Amino acid sequence: MGNPHRRGLRRLAMTGLATLSLLTGAALTAASTPAAASPAGAASSSVANPYSPANGHAYRHGVIPTRSTQAKMKQWDAGHVSPQVATGPQTLSYGGGTNGVGVLHSKSRVYLVFYGNQWGSQSTNGSGDLTFSGDPSGAAPVAQEMFKGIGTGSELWSAELTQWCDGAGVATGATSCPSGASFIPYQSGGVLSGVWYDNSGASPATASGNQLGQEAVNAAGHFGNTTAASNRDTYYVIMSPTGTNPDSYQGAYCAWHDYTGDTTLTGGAVSSPYGDMAFSNQPYNTDSGAGCGVGFINSPGTLDGYTMTLGHEWHETMSDQFPAGGWTNHVSGSSYNGQENSDECAWLAAGTAGGAANITMGTGTFAEQASWSNDTNSCAISHPIVNHGETVSVTSPGNQSTTVNTAVSLQISGSDSAGKSLTYSATGLPAGLSISSSGLISGTPTTAGTSSVVVTANSGTASGTASFSWTVNPTGGGGGGVTNGGFETGSFSGWTTTGNAAVTAGAKHSGSYGAMLGLTSPSNTSTAAQTFTAPSGSTKLSFYYNVTCPDTVTYDWATATLKDNTTGTTTTVLAKTCVSSSGWVLKTASITAGHSYTLTLTNKDDNYTGDPTYTYYDDITTS
Repeated sequence: MGNPHRRGLRRLAMTGLATLSLLTGAALTAASTPAAASPAGAASSSVANPYSPANGHAYRHGVIPTRSTQAKMKQWDAGHVSPQVATGPQTLSYGGGTNGVGVLHSKSRVYLVFYGNQWGSQSTNGSGDLTFSGDPSGAAPVAQEMFKGIGTGSELWSAELTQWCDGAGVATGATSCPSGASFIPYQSGGVLSGVWYDNSGASPATASGNQLGQEAVNAAGHFGNTTAASNRDTYYVIMSPTGTNPDSYQGAYCAWHDYTGDTTLTGGAVSSPYGDMAFSNQPYNTDSGAGCGVGFINSPGTLDGYTMTLGHEWHETMSDQFPAGGWTNHVSGSSYNGQENSDECAWLAAGTAGGAANITMGTGTFAEQASWSNDTNSCAISHPIVNHGETVSVTSPGNQSTTVNTAVSLQISGSDSAGKSLTYSATGLPAGLSISSSGLISGTPTTAGTSSVVVTANSGTASGTASFSWTVNPTGGGGGGVTNGGFETGSFSGWTTTGNAAVTAGAKHSGSYGAMLGLTSPSNTSTAAQTFTAPSGSTKLSFYYNVTCPDTVTYDWATATLKDNTTGTTTTVLAKTCVSSSGWVLKTASITAGHSYTLTLTNKDDNYTGDPTYTYYDDITTS
């Protein structure tokens, strides 16, 4: 049978479901695993499906066959497979662990590796995601948002994983987990830990399994995961660019996963100085069209299959980290034999039992497939979180309010009903702040604004969260490099003024004070100006104005300019404006960190009796 590396691939095909083309390995389900690669006690199928993408490629674990390949597999199974079922043809059992590893039983750390300079030039979008000029389907930012979103927005698609376990007390062949086992916890707060564009060279036209695994080792070094312990909870997704054919996937399958120590990889096991590590082959499978799931749920659904295959392989890595030591199908004679949890539910049509569906997370909505659940004896697209009697409570510190450039130290506390130690993580912290594994939030906030923070405490088998808001106020009401931008000193400290300028409570937009230029009686031109340096990380200047101008813009107006002293260019942020009562209006301008700027706020009145013009300005900030 050869190549045990494609086990995951085989599993998908075996699922017999129209799963995702990703998992050619499902096809392997019907294929028997070579004895040398089978975990102790694992039953192997006596029948090998010749159409499985994992047939002869044992390393293709969780392989998702294309939809046409899967149809051929199912037709062949119908005439050749006679299940001899003790529990059920789809029941998964424990493989005994590979080098002591069965499942990823802690907080998953997912690293996306964009492999090869064919991805093109790199940019960053407004969500902080890497984007690429060589990404015609727009797959890169969607993949990042999907992994950021797992365990957020109350999604229960990933909760199926909380039933699986490993540990010394879990017997080979077990179909359920004993109390005291090490369970996979619910993955609260997202799992994306890093993104790397490896543009040091071109991705091979047809990368081998060994080359893909070597790229995972390269990524581990890049991210500083240089010990076996640091890679116990990692997963490297090797994302090949459009137009390539990694491990000859085109027309056969859509994706697979494995680990670097698998000797059946094409090219052999990967030499890793950082210990064994889990990785996947994620082709640019939108190139395969409907065969790999384009339009499987939505219309046009360009990325339906792409996100489904990403989710498929991640689920299988979580429950079978180093295949096939985790949870796979060992039912003798079953067409699902050799498959993993997602293989068994691949390509099930939306709207059918256990079918694919759009899953809403905190970062968006993504097409995903179901995974097999022993405890419900079904393909579960949604599943309750199983805490196994253990609960984690995190004490909310309440909503926080701090100031730009003022150091922060806030200890978060929590407790575990089983008395286990907790590891903390957080999402949404203001720029400049971070949380330690012991729950200490520290640092110095750099940017004014309000963030929604979620702190997660994880025991390794259960987790809990606390949510609160964190407002970072500008220094003196202003922010970043602007001094006294909110005039909360009650004066024009930090500003240079001409004409009639006053700081009053009546001119405030927020806080206690604002700036008033001009008078309620006729006056002349009045200004307030400040030169500042845009702080590190800042890209925008903002302020509010409120003009009262009973004249016309020919004679009276409010205006504001921003001069970049570094380049010598001047931008008109607020064009000459004259309205009887504007109300508070927000204006913004782009800035470049490190550049020197002069902001000049102006109120022009022609000193004509009967139509005095004046303007309020407030909340001048950089962010």
